[in-house]
Amino acid sequence: MAQKPTIYKANIALNDLDRNFFDSLELTIAQHPSENLERMMVRVLAYCLNAQDRLTFTAGISTPDEPDIQVVSLDDRMLSWIDVGEPAFDRIKKATRLAEKVKIYSFNTKSDIWWQKEQDKFSTLSVEVYQFDWEQVKQLSILVERTMTLSMTVSEQSIFITADSGDCEVSWRQLTV
Repeated sequence: MAQKPTIYKANIALNDLDRNFFDSLELTIAQHPSENLERMMVRVLAYCLNAQDRLTFTAGISTPDEPDIQVVSLDDRMLSWIDVGEPAFDRIKKATRLAEKVKIYSFNTKSDIWWQKEQDKFSTLSVEVYQFDWEQVKQLSILVERTMTLSMTVSEQSIFITADSGDCEVSWRQLTV
């Protein structure tokens, strides 16, 4: 019998000072059985950094033809394709044909090696690639609870997160221009 996803609930007070965007988000996050807490929370960070109308989590890992997060217009056009991790070049090349905007959020120990190997290929595509600091992502995963209340403040390539169990800061850098 297949394992079921673990469900998390997050109430997030989002203050994105860079975009002048302020909102209260109520997210239900399904953690796939093969997904670790770090990856799940990077999905949450990517969601918050791109928060807008019609932004949704997809089935993600269990559905290879879908992004982790997407924005689909009312007339069913894919406006944004957002992936987490170190996706294959062919996957992202296909995504650039399907979506108006494509973003990747890389985050783990193999991120630097992946980028060194793939950088030249990705430079031929219209895609934004970001890399989160791995040690800071691990600190964020310590704050995870099945039901969480978080406050997130985004400013200058950094996001400060406060939870009932503590706080941390996660920074990122843009790998593409």
